[in-house]
Amino acid sequence: MTATLADVAARARVSPATVSRVLNGNYPVAAATRERVLRAVDELDYVLNGPASSLAAATSDLVGILVNDIADPFFGIMAGAAQSEIGGGPGAREKLAVVCNTGGSPERELTYLTLLQRQRAAAVILTGGALEDPGHAAAVAAKLGRLAEAGARIVLCGRPPLVLSGAGSGSGTGVRPAGPVAATLTFDNRGGSRRLTEHLLALGHRRIGYVAGPEERTTTRHRVEGHLAALADAGVAPGPLVHGSYDRRSGYDATLELLRLDPSLTAVVAANDTVALGACAALRDRGLSIPDDVSVAGFDDLPFSTDAVPALTTVRLPLYEAGARAGRLAMGKEPVPPGGIATVHGELMVRGSTGRTRA
Repeated sequence: MTATLADVAARARVSPATVSRVLNGNYPVAAATRERVLRAVDELDYVLNGPASSLAAATSDLVGILVNDIADPFFGIMAGAAQSEIGGGPGAREKLAVVCNTGGSPERELTYLTLLQRQRAAAVILTGGALEDPGHAAAVAAKLGRLAEAGARIVLCGRPPLVLSGAGSGSGTGVRPAGPVAATLTFDNRGGSRRLTEHLLALGHRRIGYVAGPEERTTTRHRVEGHLAALADAGVAPGPLVHGSYDRRSGYDATLELLRLDPSLTAVVAANDTVALGACAALRDRGLSIPDDVSVAGFDDLPFSTDAVPALTTVRLPLYEAGARAGRLAMGKEPVPPGGIATVHGELMVRGSTGRTRA
């Protein structure tokens, strides 16, 4: 049965008028109340229908760009590049790009997809790694399917291809690509991480610590897998590994923990460049020199990487180029890649933060 506005009001324990105010955004509502209403909208999959659908159709020039953290340059660069490509162009209608900041919350991600469906979005771009949770992946795929059925183009940028568990394709794998996704631009995080660790091994490092990102994110797993594969190929035992957030503070704290676990470390690989800055600060506070005592490497090649002291060795992901391409795909300005999937490779950038181990 299709959910009604009254159903949402009952679930959120508010009046129908309050639900309308939250959804229309035309009246101030307390943050806690707004969250309850949006959660109810998501749980009931509420979408305008009937006579009201004509109002929603008027917003079909809307394009949603979902990011985990707009303050993180990784996401800001991709969102800005995508937005630069989202427009009318010669003879076409202008489009309005809206950046939806999930804060890394899976609930907010689903809620935004529901609201974009309600607004009859022309396209949706999802950026960055995905949550490693089959239930959430299935829920995302279901919402993308409804968006696609309504005519929206769906693009994944910096995510692995979306798959559904338990829906075998006849290959015996038990998974199949999610049909509603029009195009996927997936980053080669494994390959980039492998090359980074191979670089450190070539410099003589054998005691390498790793500051990883959140355990539940695909980006984290893929980068760790590339690192471990390089070590295994070289016959080198893995060093200590500590998980944390993708921020500077996490890099600082995790590096102190790595030094506690193994004071003889000669290199630290960080989940990304921001984490690497925290790692560098922790090493300096311990009186260690970079790279003479400990080498440090990051990932992504964010704009500040070349200005760090010393400049960071990292893997450059073409974030702007990928975001711009996602925008063109979302607007139908560029053909979908063969099979709907294109792999975006990284480039090893060797700078002053890594050097040979001391004899």
